[in-house]
Amino acid sequence: MIKRQEIFSPPQIAFSCYPFGVGNQTEGVAILLNIGNYRILLDCGLAEIDSLSANNEPPADWVFCSHAHQDHARGLLSLHQKFPDLPIYTSDVTAKLLPLNWLNQKNFSSLSFAQVLPWRSRSNISKKIDITDRNPINLESDLTVELFPAGHLPGATSFLFEYKYNNRIYKIFYTGDFCLSNLQLVEGLSLDSLRGLNPDVLILEGSYGTARHPHRRQQEKYLMERIKSALTDNVNVILPVPTFGLGQELLKLLRSHHEFTGANLDIWVDGDLPTACDLYLELMDYFPANVQNFAKHQPLFWDDKIKPRMRRVENNLPRHQLINSPSIVLTDNINHLEEYCEQSQEKWLVLISEQSKIKHCSIFQRFIANINPKKIILEDYLLAEHSDGKNTTQLIHNLRPQHIIFVHGSPNYLADLTSLEELQNRYQLHSPRVGIMVDLPIGAKFMQPKVTPQSNYEGELNETGAYITITLPEQINKDPRWQNFADTGLVEARWQGEELVLRGLSQRELLQQNSLLRRQLNPESCGNCAYYQDQSCNNKNSPLDGFKVPTDGYCPFFEGIL
Repeated sequence: MIKRQEIFSPPQIAFSCYPFGVGNQTEGVAILLNIGNYRILLDCGLAEIDSLSANNEPPADWVFCSHAHQDHARGLLSLHQKFPDLPIYTSDVTAKLLPLNWLNQKNFSSLSFAQVLPWRSRSNISKKIDITDRNPINLESDLTVELFPAGHLPGATSFLFEYKYNNRIYKIFYTGDFCLSNLQLVEGLSLDSLRGLNPDVLILEGSYGTARHPHRRQQEKYLMERIKSALTDNVNVILPVPTFGLGQELLKLLRSHHEFTGANLDIWVDGDLPTACDLYLELMDYFPANVQNFAKHQPLFWDDKIKPRMRRVENNLPRHQLINSPSIVLTDNINHLEEYCEQSQEKWLVLISEQSKIKHCSIFQRFIANINPKKIILEDYLLAEHSDGKNTTQLIHNLRPQHIIFVHGSPNYLADLTSLEELQNRYQLHSPRVGIMVDLPIGAKFMQPKVTPQSNYEGELNETGAYITITLPEQINKDPRWQNFADTGLVEARWQGEELVLRGLSQRELLQQNSLLRRQLNPESCGNCAYYQDQSCNNKNSPLDGFKVPTDGYCPFFEGIL
């Protein structure tokens, strides 16, 4: 049994959570969960822990870290130094990755303060877990915890807490960051392993709101094709990435994808990324079987003899002199962008993920303001490590809780989720703000909502040139729900395997369309012109020179960026 610190308050039966951080934008996640007389801190991603250490007393009885990313873990070292007797628990792999958050500390690799707990089953990360094959860990005689692999990042964990009171078991499930899809280096969260849990409270992330993404393999395919296209046009590619997670995913993908197999190409790995890659190599036994098999035939990262060549950047070399032919650069130091792009005579494509844009917003804005559009192209890409809206609601309907608490996402995205009618009609929804307690009254008998069976209809789909005509059956045409399918009158269609999925577009989504999409719809426009800078035209040959122009404007002297 894991001993907790004694607290001196009268016993009570209550469930609530108090958010110190809910993961909006760059804010970290730190949620105090109150279960009866027990206090559990879920993650500690705060940059400063002052709010956690009021009165110099520990904020909780135990701390559980879902994974090693800084927005969930960066405050743990300070918390441990402040309260060395406060137990901090996590998975084996997360404990090994945590020191990467403090690389500026001396002997960072020896920072081992987290205690390791096993997965819920002896089968560890196997997807075939029987609901009866359970291995709960006793925190107290009436409180247990179980760990589930969550996808997203090697070692990422979801936690199930069970509290026994008056002959009833209350359950709280915390997902942390999760992903149902298999990534390159970690398998996704298995819904099969969660069937039958039926928690009373579900605390989960809503990073992408209600947005729906293409299949993960399609995302990888689009990204690899874009990189290959740029290299073919003699344009170098640089990808700013976090120190661990997305960077290693991309390196594995570049090493193994058919677009680059055997390619005479240099992939430069800069900043602290090589340190994290070396640590990943020590975790090989924890990776999926297909990754271990791949590594038996060729190194996962470093090897100059295998093409494409993957190389470390030595700090004593000028970065702009490294590139002799079209190459790929990955770095976790955003300040390196100027060293590579501005001081080099080569053309560059800068590919920016959504996570990197949020984390380094001000740096990117300064960089964009100073770039030469004839030499540097900036584009977004999607390689999601979190579940999209569809998978989020799928997880919810599989678990069917009474309360749902959404965290980790922009306020607009979380508001989109709490506004979903299919959730409002079935569950009690919460999107808490920092510093405001959320009470979680749990009824003695909660009528679990019935899952509506899926209805299938037959229609016709005809393709003529660039147009597709869909003929709907009479049952749908007469359904009033179809008449109100989209309040804007616009419908998004995408292929999902052999099915065409239709989705109504809301006004919020139309307003949130990014500038890249608008530029793609108007290719020969001021916003896409090489001379468009600071919302003005800078083409001496154009009659618009020196004037502010709209992004959708046009003149005969248009020159594309590429």
